Order: sequence, then C-alpha cells, then structure tokens
Amino acid sequence: MNVLIVGSGGREHTIAWKLLQSPRVEKVYCAPGNGGTAQIATNAPIDVHDFAALAQFVKDEGIDLTVVGPEDPLLGGIVDFFQERNLPIFGPSSHAAKIEGSKSFAKSLMKRYNIPTAAYESFLDYESAIAYVREQGAPIVVKADGLAAGKGVVVAETLEEAEEALHQIMQENIFGHAGARVVIEECMRGEELSLLSFVDGETVKPMITSQDHKRVFNDDQGPNTGGMGTYAPVPQMSAELVNEIVETVVKPMAKGMAADGIPFKGVLYTGLMITSEGPKVVEFNARFGDPETQVILPLLETDLLEIFLATVSGELASLDVTWKKESAVCVVMAAPGYPGEYPKGAPIHGLEQVKEPVTVFHAGTKAVPEGIVTSGGRVLGVTSTGENLEKAREAAYAVARKISFEGAHYRTDIAARAIRNGE
Repeated sequence: MNVLIVGSGGREHTIAWKLLQSPRVEKVYCAPGNGGTAQIATNAPIDVHDFAALAQFVKDEGIDLTVVGPEDPLLGGIVDFFQERNLPIFGPSSHAAKIEGSKSFAKSLMKRYNIPTAAYESFLDYESAIAYVREQGAPIVVKADGLAAGKGVVVAETLEEAEEALHQIMQENIFGHAGARVVIEECMRGEELSLLSFVDGETVKPMITSQDHKRVFNDDQGPNTGGMGTYAPVPQMSAELVNEIVETVVKPMAKGMAADGIPFKGVLYTGLMITSEGPKVVEFNARFGDPETQVILPLLETDLLEIFLATVSGELASLDVTWKKESAVCVVMAAPGYPGEYPKGAPIHGLEQVKEPVTVFHAGTKAVPEGIVTSGGRVLGVTSTGENLEKAREAAYAVARKISFEGAHYRTDIAARAIRNGE
C-alpha cells in the first residue's frame, strides 16, 4: 500500500518511520514533509491546506490511505473533503475536531457527558473577563479558545499575570481570531499526564501513557512551548488509574459524540491533571501529540497501518493493540529564541553519529544541497528506547550532546523527576 502523511513536523516523521516498518507499506509520501522525511520517504511540496491539490496527488500517485498529522487541516475539513471523494483518510471530521479547535465547545461536551474537568466560564467580552478574574482571584488559568500552536494557555499565579494575559489575548490579539473568546478555569494542582487513544467512533484502544514537558527551561521554568521533551510510559501511573481514565473520560466522550451524531474517528488526545479528587481533563486534542508521538510509536508492537485501516473502517474492536515492555525518552533540541522569534538556516552537525537504540526525528529541518539545516523552532527530537527510563534517558542525552547547530538549546531534566521518584 502507498500512504500519504500530511504535515511537516516530528510527529509526521515518526509516523512515516513507523509505517515503513509495516510489511504491507510499499511507499510513503509526506506533504510537505521535512529534512528527515526526505531521507526515508518522498516529500511532496503541497501545502497542508490545499485540499484539492492533496486529493489530486492521492489520485495521481495511487495512494491507498492518507494520514493527517496537524490540527489545522483537520479543523479546516480535510477529512470531509476526502470522504466526499471516496478517498480513504485517517482523522476526525471538522465537526469532531472542534473538540480541539474550541475549548468552550470541548467544555460544553464534558459538561453534557459528566466528564470531570476544571470549573470554568467562557467570555467574548474583555471587561466581563477581567471582572470574573478579579472575583475569582489567583492562581487561575486563562486560555485562548481557539488554536494557538500550544501557546494559548497562561497559568497565572497572580492577578496581575491573569489581567496581562487577558489584555494580550483579547485586546492586543496576539493569537488573532483564536483569542476572540477566552476560557477561564480554576487552577488544578497535581501530576500532568497525556493519554492518547485510537478511536473509531465508539471503540477506544488506549495507548501507553506519556508525559510532556511544556516549559522551555529546566524545572518547568519559562514560557510554555509546543513541548520540550517527553517520556513513556509514566511509571507513577498505575494500570488501575489508566483504566479509570478510559472508563470515566475517554469512553464517555467517544460514546457521547457518537450519540450526538459527531462520531470521532482518529487519535483522541486527552490531557489530564491527576488531582487529589481524581483525574480531571485539562484539554482534548484531535490528533497525535507532538512530541508525545515520538516516544509512543517506538514502543508500539502492533502494525500501525493495521490500526489506521481498522480505525477508518470501524473495525478497531477486532484488533489487539500491544506494546513493548520498554521505556522511551525524547529530548527536543530547539532553535535559539524559541518559543519566541528564532533564526532559520543553521547547518546541523553530528546527525551521522546517531545509532540504535536512538532515533532522531526531525521537526523543523530542511534538506539543502549542503546537508540538513534548521527551519523551525523545535528542530529535532532525539529519542531513545531502553529497558527502563534511566537507560533510555542516558542514551538520548548521549546523542543530543553530539549534535549541534548554532544556538541550540534543550532541557537537561527530561524524565529526571520520574526517575528520582522511582520506577
């Protein structure tokens, strides 16, 4: 089978890498792809929003399945567009993807299906939002309602921080239309956890747990990013807790959406806070998380193509999804200035030194005649598997230290707390 992957980040490189391990996959294309996908697949210079060109490419190249990586084309309706043309595609419809595209929509579904989450209110009016924040006090969480590349959430420890966040989002429009509405939530305390699940409507097949490190600097300091590193599985999360999350959060969401005529098919990402009152939802995403994908898929035993096909055809219940009894750690190497403005075009050195069990997934790179150069904020995901977290972590950092590009920076504490707390 031939497969097209839509997107250009570390998530898409990882999906391509995993699909190529399937005996049924003949050729993988990536649109537009990056410097890493160019080495293992065929890149096609088509924008992720150009649905007509993507559909035509699928027909021209005899592609049997399209897999959508990023959230923007999902919200834009790429799945609906392909389905109208009888082109098999993995991902949720635009209506179902709204679970990520609008935080207030997701909150309303959680309320409707009795899914535990933080208390909240949503606002279109700046003055009303300010009044509510002053009434509630700090700490408090301020979120832009729409998509903001993982940066639209401010955990305000003081009233001043909350008011500044509202001013920037609603009056300075730093997130554009995504900040026209804000959701203001109570600040939940506890352990953060990501649980991704394959969902084909009502059947839910959970993946292994993972934990992202969102802040740019060590010890969770500095501004939020799209993710500076991750590990899987999360040792402090028991099988009983995962089962509780599936039964009280993921399955009720899948069944509720199906009953309401907006069945979710694809990867449902559940971001959770494990509070003293039990697991509560922080957010839902409508696709594989990045960089979580970079530690989850290396641990997957089941053929990823078979999972995609079963999800698209609604036959996920008949498939047994299994995982390796290992751990994985991903260290994100970022460009100078990230998550703010950053330069592009810096040559990357040391990639030729990468050996198993380490794989380097490219997130923001470009292939040029001279080699691989930087082209994004998060540049590389240095990922290793190992028999435990400590060994996986050691191997990932050993390789990260050998790779260089001008101004490269990365956190040195990925998975350190989990290891300290005991595996």
